[in-house]
Formats: sequence, structure tokens, C-alpha cells
Amino acid sequence: MKGQILEYSSQTNTGTISASDGKRYYFSGPEWKVNTYPTRGMYVDFETNDDQAKAVYLDVTKPAIRSKDKIAAGLLAIFLGGLGIHKFYLGFTGPGLVYLLTNTIGFAITWIMLFIPNMVLGVIAIVEGIIYLTRTDQEFEQEYVVHKKQWF
Repeated sequence: MKGQILEYSSQTNTGTISASDGKRYYFSGPEWKVNTYPTRGMYVDFETNDDQAKAVYLDVTKPAIRSKDKIAAGLLAIFLGGLGIHKFYLGFTGPGLVYLLTNTIGFAITWIMLFIPNMVLGVIAIVEGIIYLTRTDQEFEQEYVVHKKQWF
């Protein structure tokens, strides 16, 4: 029979296979006939005895599901973590979107908060410039040089 490993526990040395007949079969370590450890997603060939899988071998006609590279995930988290790229890489779309949206919204708020004060100060400077230019030379000298008027 053919199937795919759903889970395997190295602590108990047991696993579960989802078979092509729609049933689930359980296997223990001694029934695993391959030199590598079983992992979730591996396609296997096996014999059955009730709900037990016996003589479990890799199905060489189908490629195993590739696991994610921990180094790639770690480097993505370190260098692009604020954007949640590591979460998308690991297949966690929800948490990846949380990272991405939080970062994007935070950047927008920061940009707006930096931009609004600059605009306000720019408007104040324009008003002050107009006031300076509309004063006579004597008024300007008295208010801003002698009396040191700081605003408007």
C-alpha cells in the first residue's frame, strides 16, 4: 500500500501514515526499514496488518516534501524580520501579514508624524518671513534685534 507520513515522534518511536485507501495506519520504529529518520510528508510503501503498518519503505516514485532551511529562515528573520519575510518563508501567512502590516502602518505613521511638524514649522517660517519683510527697517531693528522678539 502507498501513503504519506502524517506524524512521527522520536520520543515514542511511533508514527502515523495516511494511506491511499483513506485510512490511517500506525507504525513503530522497528517497522521503519530506511536508514534516515521518518519525517512528516514522506511518501511511503508499506504492508498492512489491521491498523498497523508493517515493513515501511520510502516510495521512490514520489519526492518527499522538502523541509524549510533553518539557516535561510534565521537569516531572513535577522535581515528582513521587520517585514515578516521569515514568517512567509515558513508558510505562516497570518503572522507574516501581522509583521508586514504593522511595519507598514508604523512607517506611515512615523512618516506622517515627522512630516506634519516640518510642515507646521515651514508655515510658521513663511509667516515670520512675511512679517519681517513688511516691517520698516526701524521696526525690524527695534523688535528683533534690540528687543530680541523671538516669535512673530
